[in-house]
Order: sequence, then structure tokens, then C-alpha cells
Amino acid sequence: MSRHASPVTEPVTLTIAGSDSGGGAGIQADLKTMAACGTFGTSVVTAVTAQNTRGVESSFVLPATEIENQLQAVRSDFDVAAVKTGMLATAEVIELVTDYARSFDCPLVVDPVMVAASGDRLLAEAATEAYEDLIAHATLVTPNADEAAVLTGVDPENERDAREAGERLLELGCEAALVTGGHLPTDDVRDVLVTGERTHTLSHPRIDTAATHGSGCTLSSAITARLGTAGSSDPDDAALLTAVEASTALLERAIRYHHDAGNAGAVHHTVALRERAARQPVQEEIEALVGSLTEQNVRSLVPEVGMNVVGATPYAETTGEIAAVEGRITKTIDGMEPNRGVRFGASSHMARFLLSLREHDPDVRFGVNCRFGDDTDDALDALPWPVGEYDRSKEPTADVDGGGGGASTTAAVVGGGQRADREAHRTRSRDAARDGHHALRRNVMKRGNRATWWGAPSPVCYPTTVPGTSAVGMRA
Repeated sequence: MSRHASPVTEPVTLTIAGSDSGGGAGIQADLKTMAACGTFGTSVVTAVTAQNTRGVESSFVLPATEIENQLQAVRSDFDVAAVKTGMLATAEVIELVTDYARSFDCPLVVDPVMVAASGDRLLAEAATEAYEDLIAHATLVTPNADEAAVLTGVDPENERDAREAGERLLELGCEAALVTGGHLPTDDVRDVLVTGERTHTLSHPRIDTAATHGSGCTLSSAITARLGTAGSSDPDDAALLTAVEASTALLERAIRYHHDAGNAGAVHHTVALRERAARQPVQEEIEALVGSLTEQNVRSLVPEVGMNVVGATPYAETTGEIAAVEGRITKTIDGMEPNRGVRFGASSHMARFLLSLREHDPDVRFGVNCRFGDDTDDALDALPWPVGEYDRSKEPTADVDGGGGGASTTAAVVGGGQRADREAHRTRSRDAARDGHHALRRNVMKRGNRATWWGAPSPVCYPTTVPGTSAVGMRA
């Protein structure tokens, strides 16, 4: 018996770069990122480096004939939708790639790799000038601040300098330049995209980590994949901006949820793919918890605005990546039932609350809001769990989940421990519900209406301001 094949058609992208034995940068980062962004990645290896998260120990540049053989092999068999370059190492290799770039009928992204994140040089001193001809054929050039300074003579120290450096790169012939701001000592990272039409500044929070190995390769590869998917051989300003915005968002997430590998760590190239893959298990967890709460009939804990259960994937960054009960769980005559099923993006208020908690403790994954009154307040002493609070005036005001009803304060509890057994979570939820409380412990540091909360390897209580409700969350 044989089965019918069901082939998948994806745009083909090509990376021309060096190999990183540590897997965090170079063609290894490029191919993983391209796959995560929905393209079939091909490669031309220019150099082999003995490298890890600490630095580059040695490198060997392949003979130009072998590099050319790879280029011919890929181009003779694949319809390449977009190309990127990374480590080209020498003037001879740059000139070879430039010769081929003249015939590319697709977007070309040039990442002018000169120095590794560790500070080790990856480009021969005499090769810098050779980049000018290659840049003239580029759709987009993506230098960091140091590389931009070498290529243009402008040392970017702020947004204005970055714009000037980008404009000088355009004078060399490229269609657009993205001067990245990760190397600049600023609170926020500001990437400056300069095109022939206008300048765009993309600002996003800086992640407090040194695990940025492979960040430049990941960004340029993601942009290449986006341009290849768009299908235009000559993308306009809007298409470039769309590709860059999506790719910088991917990189921000990849750095926040980086791989704890090696000495210094590396960016998580497939984090967006992992986020999508984690959605079904989260949805099943919520459905199971809703079923348990309904079976145990914790009607007395359902607030007037209704109860909701929310859950985040391990990599959630937006409300659309938070699953919740659509329409909430409401009281019936003698029980409770969900209005509709579980859907990602179904919650606003509770989702934003959970995301805010995750800024302080990314292990927080699930939450449920419940009625808060004197009886549940008294029940806080049942378990020795630490409590934390924040300024209620700074709590988000929008609440599309529901509103109104009651005037008592609210709270949230975060369950503790690393990846606890699923049934243990359910048992704890049933037991807590049966006792008529969610085991909140009043152990707060109050300063008037303002207080602080802190993470712990055990549940934590956080007040919110949905009138008459509390919110319970758990680490997964």
C-alpha cells in the first residue's frame, strides 16, 4: 500500500554566510530563522568558525571556487525568492558574491558582518572597501552602529546620527538601510530604517540580558524570509517597513525567551514557531480547569461580572496569545457554566493583567478571576503564601470582558513551583474551591494605596481593580 504525497510549497531563501559551530549565529541561525518564518532555507558556506557563546576561537575561509560551486548548485536547482549575506570574510569573497548579486532577480539583504557579538573580528581589514560595490546591489543593508561607522564614517550615538549613516548608505546605491540600535547605550532600543521615501524609527524595550549571540543574523534572516514571502523582486517602502517591523518584534521575543545554552546563551530563533505550537496545550489546560470548576460548582466564587480563566503560552507577548473563555463563566440557577468555548484573544482585561504579571515573573501562565469578599479575605490566612500588590490607579481601565457589580477589592494568586503535574493543579483548584476560597494569604507590604509584590517559589497574591472580583494565576 502506498500513500499519496502532499507536498508543501514555500518560498526558497538563500543565506551566504559563515558557519557557527555553537549554533547561535551564522548559517545555523539563518536557516532556523528562515524555517520559523515559513521559508525553505538554502545556504552557501563562506567560512567555518570554531565558535561558541564566549567567542570565536578560529576561522577558516573556504576557497573561492568552492563558494562559487555552492552558489551555482543552489541557483541551478532552486527558484530563490530572497537572498541574504552574512560573514563574507575577505575582499575576494565579497567580490565573488557581488558578481552574482548583479544577476539576482529578488531582494538582497546585506548584513555587513565585521565583528562577532563577542568582539572577535570576522572581516579582514582590507575587505571593508569591497563592500561598497555589494551594497550598491542591495535591497536593504542592516549594519549595527559599529558597522555603520566603518562603512560611512558616521559614528551613530543617537537617532539623528543613525539617520545620517543610513542616508550615506543610500548614497552608495542600496534601496534602504536599517541601522540597528542594540549596541547603543540607551534605555530603549531604537532601530532606524532609512528608505528613499522617508525615515522610520522603530523603538522597543531593551531586554535585560547578555544573551544576544546571533541577534544580527536572526534579524536579517527574518527580514529576508519576510521579503521572500511577500513575493516582490522590488519591495516598496511599505513592504520593507512591514518586513522590518515583524522581524524586530520577532527578535525582541527571541532575546527575551533566549536559549539558556552555553556560557552566555543565544537568541531563540524559533520562538515564534514555538509560541504557535504551544497554543493547543494551553487551550486544553483551560478547558480542563473550566470543567473542574463547573463540576465542583464553585458558584459562590463567581463574581457579578462573571468568571474567566486565562492562559498564556510560555512565550506570550500580546493579548492575542492569551486564551480565555469567550463570554466568561456565569451563574445559573443552581450552578455555573461557560457561555462559549475557549479562544485565543477572547479576553482583554484579564489578558492584560496576566501579561503585566509576566513582565515580573515569566513563569506565571494561568489566571482566573473570582469573587472577593470578607469571607475570601479571611480565608487568605489558610495557606502561608506571600502576597504582593501594586498601585490600583495604574491598573488598566479598559475591560471588554465585562464590568460593573460590587465594590470590594480584588486580588490574584500565582501558583508556585516549576512545571507541576497537571492533575496536581486540578486537585489543588478543586480543593481550594471546595473550601470556598482560593487560598489567598494577606502578606503584603502596604504604603497607603500603593504596595509591592514579589515573586516566590510559591503562590503570590496580586490585587486588581475589577470590582468585586479576584484573579488567580498559576505557574506551569
